[in-house]
Amino acid sequence: MGYSRGKKNSSFGLWLVIALVIGGASYVYFSTTFERNKPVITMDGNGYWNLKKPLKVKIADDSGIKSYKIVMHSKDGEKSLQYEQLITPNKLLELEVAPPRGSYSMKDKNIQIVIEAQDVSKWNFLNGNSTTKTFNLVIDKKRPKLNIINNSYKISRGGSALVIFEVDDENLEDVYILSNHDKHFKAEPFYKEGYYIALLAWPVIDDGFKATVVARDSAGNVAKAYVPLYLKEKKYKLSRIKLSDKFLKGKIYDLAEEFEETQGVDGSLEQFKIINEDVRAKNEAKIHKITSVVPDEMVKNFKIKKMYPLKNGQVVAHFGDHRKYYYNGRFVSEAYHLGLDMASHAMAPIKSSNGGKVVYADDNGLYGNMPIISHGLGLYTLYGHCSSVDVNEGEELAPNSKIGNTGKSGYAMGDHLHFGVLVQGIEVRPQEWMDKQWIKLNIDDIIKSAKKIINSK
Repeated sequence: MGYSRGKKNSSFGLWLVIALVIGGASYVYFSTTFERNKPVITMDGNGYWNLKKPLKVKIADDSGIKSYKIVMHSKDGEKSLQYEQLITPNKLLELEVAPPRGSYSMKDKNIQIVIEAQDVSKWNFLNGNSTTKTFNLVIDKKRPKLNIINNSYKISRGGSALVIFEVDDENLEDVYILSNHDKHFKAEPFYKEGYYIALLAWPVIDDGFKATVVARDSAGNVAKAYVPLYLKEKKYKLSRIKLSDKFLKGKIYDLAEEFEETQGVDGSLEQFKIINEDVRAKNEAKIHKITSVVPDEMVKNFKIKKMYPLKNGQVVAHFGDHRKYYYNGRFVSEAYHLGLDMASHAMAPIKSSNGGKVVYADDNGLYGNMPIISHGLGLYTLYGHCSSVDVNEGEELAPNSKIGNTGKSGYAMGDHLHFGVLVQGIEVRPQEWMDKQWIKLNIDDIIKSAKKIINSK
């Protein structure tokens, strides 16, 4: 009987030991104190360093970081950049690692940044988890070489200009032209490697214009060059237009039936305001998006003939008109007319003087049936209010192709063509592009002269 009791006690003790072992193992396995994940080390950037701005490093760990060390390896040997033993462990460290003193005189083209980190986990026989990560960096301290080759002499408010420039940098990442109103104009490769060309535009609603070529390399070095353009101020017409009940109950009532923005809106003045502002903004946003596309391929040459879309067309409304609308003496709304309205006879044929690609050939709200043609270099022409359209999106057109007929589609009171010219999504004065002499002085001669300069190098 005593033997039986002893056997039971022995079995109980064995099971107790097994339970304790399993419990202890489970605690070690599942407890955050013994977590087994190594610290994660990341560095912002693309593998280049200009030794000016600090490197941005992140070290993350579930249990908390106990210590870290950052070392730079170069031809001169090993140099400690940062080292820290943390009194209070941190689960995330966001570090800025400045270059060591005197490093800007380094001749190295390539260096290594080695980062070691250890966490506070009790795993690995209480030693915790550690990780080491090596980052190979290309050292680039030089700004891109930037030189304006040639540009148009002047630009008018609402007008266009051309600039050609040279950029030299083995690690070039981005090049563009920045206006004082934060518009980024894209530049295309031009003629030979290292040269670029871009059309610029001064929006009619902007005060002043300044264009600066910006070149940035992969290391973050930036070069800038101001485009020396003479600014020609141009005044545009301000029209005070009285809204009549006939117009509101007629044209506006009909248009309000078409647009979702005016569904459920009964007041004719409110309908007009929505159409003139909200619908117009939506239609213009579509135009700007379509015409902001600039190709990437090299431009060997750029030839544009003067634009004359409507034979014997008479101008019935000018570009840049600032229209303010009133009803019974009270201001209601305003808008800018950003095209040239031309009329001849009803349903007159419309032709594109220059060849190009049809990028849009559909209805666009207030603009009605509206083909848009790309002529290259971010230059587009737009033909609004067509009664019919004879081209399809994606079609390549030869010069002098018929693209449609004038009409009254959209927000048109009579049969006419709304002719628009856009440069990288900005409406510009069509009159410039309809002027053979202006094209010669501001486009053809600039390109011809730039090629001579490039060839002489």
